Amino acid sequence: MSLEDEYRDNPEETRWEGRFIVARTRGRWEYVGRSRNIRAAVILAITENREVVLVEQFRVPLGRPCIELPAGLIGDDDSSAGEDAASAAARELEEETGYRPARMESLGEFWSSPGMVSESFTLFRAHGLTRVSAGGGLEDEGITVHHVPLDAIPAYIADCRAKGMAVDVKILTLLGPQLLAG
Repeated sequence: MSLEDEYRDNPEETRWEGRFIVARTRGRWEYVGRSRNIRAAVILAITENREVVLVEQFRVPLGRPCIELPAGLIGDDDSSAGEDAASAAARELEEETGYRPARMESLGEFWSSPGMVSESFTLFRAHGLTRVSAGGGLEDEGITVHHVPLDAIPAYIADCRAKGMAVDVKILTLLGPQLLAG
């Protein structure tokens, strides 16, 4: 039996559901996803000084701080059901980093770990940034904002790793050219 046949022949079963995530099985496969079809937005924000705006946040599943692109959930509460992805991305960018974009450009939908997680995210490029606050996220998020020159990204990420920080997979969008160049 092929994997596609197994997929078609076995119904999806919910094993556990919380406020934000759900654990499911289909046949022998176990995976997690977002509850209530919540989606995510990730933002690539580069200042006019050619600095990438990154965030650092302690992540409980990892047990340590993680360096990341700014990101957040779309329609994650009842008051924002049906929220537009670009609007959510702009809102999250401002909350986390203090930058308000003039325009958000969708760069497409991506899946970060498709063998284990059904969640996808839409990657946005923020244009026309205006600093309106210090950022830092909501009061319980503890977000630190970092401005990193584009040409210093590889060294900066190496330094983060040396300090014991986790590095989110989406940082690969910034490391791609250096990785491909060898």
